[in-house]
Amino acid sequence: MNHSNYYNAQIETATRSQLEEIQSQRLAKQIRRVYDNVAPYRAKMDAAGVSPDDIKSVHDLHRLPFTEKQDLRNNYPYGMFAVPMSEVVRIHASSGTTGKQTVVGYTKADIDLWAECAARSLMNIGGTKHDFVQVAYGYGLFTGGLGMHYGSEKLGATTIPASSGNSLRQLEMFRDFETTIICLTPSYAVSLIELMAQRGISKDEFALKAGLFGAEPWTEEMRAQIERGLGIKAYDIYGLSEILGPSVSCECTAQCGMHICEDHFVPEIIDPDTFEVLPAGETGELVFTCITKEAFPLIRYRTRDIARLDYSVCECGRTLVRMMKPQGRTDDMLIVKGVNVFPSQIESALLGFDPNATQYQIHVDKGDYLEVRIEMYDDMFRDSVGSIEEYRRKMGEEITSAISVKASVRFDEKGEQARSQGKAQRVFDKR
Repeated sequence: MNHSNYYNAQIETATRSQLEEIQSQRLAKQIRRVYDNVAPYRAKMDAAGVSPDDIKSVHDLHRLPFTEKQDLRNNYPYGMFAVPMSEVVRIHASSGTTGKQTVVGYTKADIDLWAECAARSLMNIGGTKHDFVQVAYGYGLFTGGLGMHYGSEKLGATTIPASSGNSLRQLEMFRDFETTIICLTPSYAVSLIELMAQRGISKDEFALKAGLFGAEPWTEEMRAQIERGLGIKAYDIYGLSEILGPSVSCECTAQCGMHICEDHFVPEIIDPDTFEVLPAGETGELVFTCITKEAFPLIRYRTRDIARLDYSVCECGRTLVRMMKPQGRTDDMLIVKGVNVFPSQIESALLGFDPNATQYQIHVDKGDYLEVRIEMYDDMFRDSVGSIEEYRRKMGEEITSAISVKASVRFDEKGEQARSQGKAQRVFDKR
């Protein structure tokens, strides 16, 4: 096995028993730290009748209480930190679209850990110190930009801190700076591909080979479109600011699930209704426990992401468990006429029928009336699709069949929908 393909071969190709031994030691130590230093955790554990002495191995994890986003809001801003503020060198925060922002903190060691996980992600997809990595995630309180920036530097690659926006300049940099790897949201990549078409810029002008796309759900259909439009391999990267930021897990060149950095984050899949831990291979809600983080170590944090874990050894040789692309979030899920509908199901049906219909919005009105608004593009109704009415009918049938709820289709004028430079807003629930 060629260990030069791994950032940390000892961990990335460890046996399951070796990994569990590392996890068990780190978990026991972490639970003791958290109990001693974080009052809300101590209260939760006392209420559940669990003491740090009960947690001897990773197999005892199920005995601990869950942490939910509401716990972070209740202890805003610093009540869940496990170190004095004098040891916190960085603050990040999530956007806080619902209620208060979620504030997270990092010690110097946490920043180093994050940089290593991000460097691993870049190596997963074939990155080396010879690459030019353009980071087009937003920089600031959002974790995307700085997370991948530090990872690229840790890898020794040439880092281009482009941030998001200024789209024409992004494309100029792709060409002039000889960018080889890009990091951005999938919806922003689609906006850039659209701009290339408008300005007559060809993907052949670029040296791009790969991209890491995260921060929002995206489908296999959108992956195919980005790969075609930019002439690259498009890889999925996962993270949430509460756990770390981007690179909690990342795909490898096999593109068959994202390897979780299990030496730092222990995943579980639970039934979101009964809270029971589900066996390997089952689909349910993803839960993470941070076993090495110092400042903000969340225990059994409910991510709300619906996913599945695969413990089989990957064809890349890595033994770290893979999480399959999340199907959606329990809090993104729409309930329309009593049926659970994930926006990703609609996108799959949409792009499966017409790969160019990438600008769309999902509107749900009172009375559970679901309408998908698709922005028109040049040559939309040419050749095989037929008339506008036929297109509308067929597209409506495809979506209705995918989600088991009647969906109507409306067309917006070209350029009518707002473009995203970060996370795209797709769902407008007006009920």
